[in-house]
This record gives sequence, C-alpha cells and structure tokens, in this order.
Amino acid sequence: EPIMVRPIRSELISPDESCIVHVFSRVVRRCFLLGDDPLTGKNYDHRKVWIEDMLKHHANYFAIDLLCFSLLSNHFHLILKSQPEIVKTWTSREVARRWLMLCPKRKAPDGSPAEPKETEINSIVNDAVKLKQIRSRLSDISWWMRLMCQKIAIRANREDEVTGKFWEGRFKGVKILDETGLLACAAYVDLNPIRAALAQTLEESDYTSAQRRIESLQSPDKRADRFLAPLTIDELRDELGSRPSSSGYRCSDNGFLNMSVEEYLALLDWTARQPVAGKRGVTPAETPAILQRLGLEADVWCELSRDFGSLFSMVAGRPAAIDQARTLGRRARFHTGPRTRELLSV
Repeated sequence: EPIMVRPIRSELISPDESCIVHVFSRVVRRCFLLGDDPLTGKNYDHRKVWIEDMLKHHANYFAIDLLCFSLLSNHFHLILKSQPEIVKTWTSREVARRWLMLCPKRKAPDGSPAEPKETEINSIVNDAVKLKQIRSRLSDISWWMRLMCQKIAIRANREDEVTGKFWEGRFKGVKILDETGLLACAAYVDLNPIRAALAQTLEESDYTSAQRRIESLQSPDKRADRFLAPLTIDELRDELGSRPSSSGYRCSDNGFLNMSVEEYLALLDWTARQPVAGKRGVTPAETPAILQRLGLEADVWCELSRDFGSLFSMVAGRPAAIDQARTLGRRARFHTGPRTRELLSV
C-alpha cells in the first residue's frame, strides 16, 4: 500500500547514498523572527546574514552540495545533495579536521572556529568508532540541518534574551527523484520572495541562490555564488561521477541541471511574470525551450513551480519515478496525489 503518513527521516534519506532533498524550516508561532516583525516593529534581516554565512561555512566542510536556497522572514528553503562518495576520498585526518571546523573545540578572537590542534585531530583519528561515525555525519543532511538550526537558535535567543524553542520543530524534507522534480523545486525555492511579495524581480530577491548567481554573472571576479553547486551539468565530464571541488568553497564541482545559468534565469523570469492570484494569464507565444525538452506544457510548469509545496509531500518527480521509489527500511511505496498525477501523467 502507498505510504500516506510521513515516515521517519531514516526511511527517506541515508547519509550513505547520494540523494537530493528539498528541506525547509519555520520559526515558532509563524512569527517573523528573520525579517520585519509587525508585532514588535523590529527588523531581523541581519539573521538572514547569519544563516547565509552558516550556509557558506557548511558548504565548505560538509560533503553536501548546496544547490539552491531562499531565506524568508519566518522560514527558509534549501536544496541539498549529499555526496558520500566524496567523503570516501578524504583521509582520516581530513575527516577529523572538517568536523572540528564544524564543531570546534576552540574559537578564534573573531568568534570563528579556530584551526584544530594536533591533539584534537588525533583524538578522533585514533578512535575508530568515533571516526566512522563522523565520516558518516559529514554526508548526512540531517546533521547539516541539526547544526545549522541549533546554532542560529542559540544566537537568536541570546540576542532576544529569551530561552525555549526558536524553530517550529524538526525540518521537513522532500526527496527529489528526477529532473522534472528538481527543476520545479529549484524554481519554487528561488521564486519564493517574489511569490511572498518581498520582491518584484529576481535581482531584488535578497538572500536567494538566484540573486547570488546573477551577481556572479554581473561581476565574475566577486564569485558571489562560489559556495553554491554549479548549476550546469558538464555533459563531457559527467560520466566521471562526483568531482571534489577545486576551489575549496563547496563540496563538489558537479552541476545539477541540463541548462545554462542564463537559460535557468530566463525561465525563472518568465515564470515570475505569470499571474497566480486566480488568473491564468496568457502564455507567451514562444514558450521557453527548456519546457519543450522536458515535455512540459507552460501552464503545467507554472502550476508545478507555484504549488510545489502542496503537490509533493515526501518525494518529488514524475508519477512513474514516485511509483518506483520505496522507503529505505520498510520498502513502502509513496502516495501521489491525484492533481500531481494528472499534471505529470503525460
């Protein structure tokens, strides 16, 4: 029988196999503790800077690629790809060093993690059980989210001089199964500020991966997106598998979409112009070529990118991919809603 209730996290994702997951988390009581809070009149946009800095730090040390992100006033979205094969290429000392930069024993004067001492590295290297556990954690999306949310919560509570929960609960995740699901999810994430009326254009969509990629196109020397996974799949080298990053700012140099950054941004811009408040709008005479390659009609694409959160609950992709997928432990099937099946059963 298809699974109707949300399974435990270990049934959906495993640190030992590569997977792409859309994760999102919301602050408590739906307050606006990451932006303009109408209740208190305070602005907390600086906390988005905290989160983006944390994303850069995690992208540097985890064996996980950050594909897309958007930071809103009361929640955030990330698309993450775990890369356990890359962890296997790291020496025991490298595993220990990376973990100690994520969970430092000491801090530098500016508050950043201090480079670990030999004794700290050896305490992990010489403990086979601990080393195996940490090696697994470095490609574990749950640990990425656990450390990030925990550190942001502690810092925000300290600033507000309060105690208690900052996040509504454990993060929610949707496993991406194919290119259709990934493209729809990426557009959903990058267009969040526009749909939330926080911005009117992509370049004005602050704290998003789309904005960082635009900044890098405008000023290549600044490399504003160097902590993000490259967007374009390198078809000439894709068969080589995972490629550890040569820059050191991210996990790998693997792309994730079969299109250029320019094509992706053009598709986002076209999608953002389509009305969503109960009006179908008029499809442009020339539909973006990428939709034709994916076999998607323009109105289907608009609904997928607009309603991704309600169309997909645990896994995302075409119905055939969802029907073939199983949970990791019980091997249970996933449920596909009738509207999702209707949209994508082409």
